[in-house]
Amino acid sequence: MGKRFGSSVRRRGGEWPQQDGVLYMSMTVVVMTTSLLITMSTSPGYYSVQAQQLQLHPVDLGVLQAVKESMWDLPGGTFFSSWQFNFSNSTTDDNPCVSFSGVQCVNVDGFNRVSSLWLGPQTAGSPGLSGSLSPLLGSLNFLSELTISSGSVRGTIPESLGNLLSLQMFSCSENRLSGSIPSSFVNLKSLQILQLGMNSLDGSVPWELGQLPSLKVLVLSDNKLSGPIPLFSANVPLVHLELRNNFFSGGLPMTLPSSLQYLSLKKNCLTGWLGSGGLMSSSLSNSLSYLDLSYNQFTGVIPSVLFTFPLTFLLLNHNQFTEGLSLTAPISTRSVVDLSYNHLQGPIPSFLSTAQSLFLNNNFFVGAISQDFVSHMEAATLQSLYLQHNYLTDFGSLSSSVLPSNVAFCVQYNCMLPPPQSLCPEQIPGIEAISRPANECATVLRSNSP
Repeated sequence: MGKRFGSSVRRRGGEWPQQDGVLYMSMTVVVMTTSLLITMSTSPGYYSVQAQQLQLHPVDLGVLQAVKESMWDLPGGTFFSSWQFNFSNSTTDDNPCVSFSGVQCVNVDGFNRVSSLWLGPQTAGSPGLSGSLSPLLGSLNFLSELTISSGSVRGTIPESLGNLLSLQMFSCSENRLSGSIPSSFVNLKSLQILQLGMNSLDGSVPWELGQLPSLKVLVLSDNKLSGPIPLFSANVPLVHLELRNNFFSGGLPMTLPSSLQYLSLKKNCLTGWLGSGGLMSSSLSNSLSYLDLSYNQFTGVIPSVLFTFPLTFLLLNHNQFTEGLSLTAPISTRSVVDLSYNHLQGPIPSFLSTAQSLFLNNNFFVGAISQDFVSHMEAATLQSLYLQHNYLTDFGSLSSSVLPSNVAFCVQYNCMLPPPQSLCPEQIPGIEAISRPANECATVLRSNSP
């Protein structure tokens, strides 16, 4: 699924995608869930003729009736129109496994048992469901997938869902669930995907979630969750961890699974030094491709080892990192590096020039822009360079370079006049003045002198 970072403004040869005053080149973020995980059949014709003629187990039939009583279509929706319980004969039209939208079954001991429930429309933009989750859902002993489409489902997550020992996927994102994540989820040893983003869940996350032996995807973003991030066992096959936009506090977990490829902790209340957590594990250096720790309160030095990871996105902006960047080799990150809005100091390492989009604005960098940056911009391998709001004193040959139309850079509000090619979008705040006042430059440059 392709994502763009917010709205866009015009530039030479195209557009600048924008987010919070920092502009990103148009990039594609791979959504891990669909490509990394279990494949579950959702196509019609799933059942053999023999299965179509089997009777649905009375327990499962009662659960479906309870579901329809506790949930209903939002205005304009038609999902439950096929859920008719006025059975009159033994035709397949009266078999919920065949005629009910979102229901799939398996044959167990001569009965149909519900194995998959997709509640709500599967078409984007269609009205979802309202109501609440019935506690009787926990009686579907053979259920492996439970998905609730985005809508207005309210209330708490029933503790009884912890009884679903065969459950491999539970997804109920973009609804209005509240309360805490049930501690009974410790029983879900087969669970591979848990997606509960964009709800109103609160409280702490049960530490047992980090120990589930089959968990591959955990998405709890955009809730009101707090407390520490769960400690994940190094043996958990977790690939995608998304906890952004919550109130998690403390530092990074001391251990992270070596299988982790996607980690987003953006917009929490996390603190501490990155070098003291599981992020520094050498096992992650070959797997992690997306790292977003932006909008937190991390401090200290950015560990240089991070720049050796094969990251597509390295987003550490809007923190409190200090001191200089110490790099001894070209970075492995090839797409987006965002270190803006920190307290980074000293010269800008030339090894950063191999990024495709580089955001170092709103820091305390001093000195000159090296020729490496200019060369990569002329070759259009470095397509976005944002250095505004620093204390740079020499733009080097950048002042006279002729750059390709798909290359953009902004160097306003430094300690010299910017070259005419510097085209900063008007939406970036605080660039009304093209250069920094001399007294500000003198103070910072004096403190950086040997």
